[in-house]
Amino acid sequence: MSHFKMLILSLLLACTLPVTAANSDTAMYNPAIAKTLDALHAAAASANWDAYFNQYTEDAIFIGTDAGERWDMPTFKGYASKSKGWDYKLENRHIVIGLNQNTAWFDEILHNAKYGTSRGTGVLIRTKSGWKVTQYHLTFPIPNDLTKGITEQIQSFEAKLKP
Repeated sequence: MSHFKMLILSLLLACTLPVTAANSDTAMYNPAIAKTLDALHAAAASANWDAYFNQYTEDAIFIGTDAGERWDMPTFKGYASKSKGWDYKLENRHIVIGLNQNTAWFDEILHNAKYGTSRGTGVLIRTKSGWKVTQYHLTFPIPNDLTKGITEQIQSFEAKLKP
């Protein structure tokens, strides 16, 4: 079964089962998952692309901050390999492990010297070689008091791009 089919099946199963206190909201519950995510960030900071992409499944998707950034791994590797890396420092993280113990969801608040606060969210699956990221999504959380102004700027920008 492909990773994608396994992910969809795991998500459907997990949605029908309640999350219990034993498996929610703690990185300490499964240090292997925290280790995978920490290794991902450390490798990105040092531009160690072999180590970085080793934390992902082959069919993983990276969703960047721009609406057009939905990258499969070959495309994302092409983008990353041209860079000197990026350094996002962990501020806090929440991990939820599905009751099947083979799927985990996370969200984390990160800090970057250039961009400030960001949020990473994603899904990991347990593989024969350990936990791997199958989807990662990086966003810049917008404070509610700034939302109207920011979204108006985005709408104006997008309107200029349309023919």
